[in-house]
Amino acid sequence: MHALDVLGDPVRRRILELLADDGELGAGEIGEIVQQEFGISQPAVSQHLRVLREHGFATVRPEGRRRLYALDPRGPREAREWLTPFERFWLPKLDALGTELARGKRARRLAAERAESSGLATDPTDTATTGSPPAHTDPATGTPPAATTPATEKET
Repeated sequence: MHALDVLGDPVRRRILELLADDGELGAGEIGEIVQQEFGISQPAVSQHLRVLREHGFATVRPEGRRRLYALDPRGPREAREWLTPFERFWLPKLDALGTELARGKRARRLAAERAESSGLATDPTDTATTGSPPAHTDPATGTPPAATTPATEKET
């Protein structure tokens, strides 16, 4: 089974999320959470834990009568290594998204600074500081829409 096949199951992904968040959990604790969230039986949870163990995604250690599971970095590393050649398809798009988000944040900050320096409210939707409802503006330009005239019916 390939690492991505292991990750393809939502129950196994949820178990990995639990282990990543909590570090180490007992099989019973994992079982209770997963059974409640997915409505599956305890033997089904055990099968998923076995798959995670056998494919390098989880480790188990006995502590008395308990079996404690932890995240094993080998499985996620194998998945990451397999995905690395494909990063060229989405990383530039994510970088571009980050740039656009930064531009929007900068534009909002500059608009707030201009509004502050001119004595206007920093939030155009805040009627408490302006005393009137916000003017409708074009979100792309920040200007009010052009006046429109009602359309006339065509003569036939």
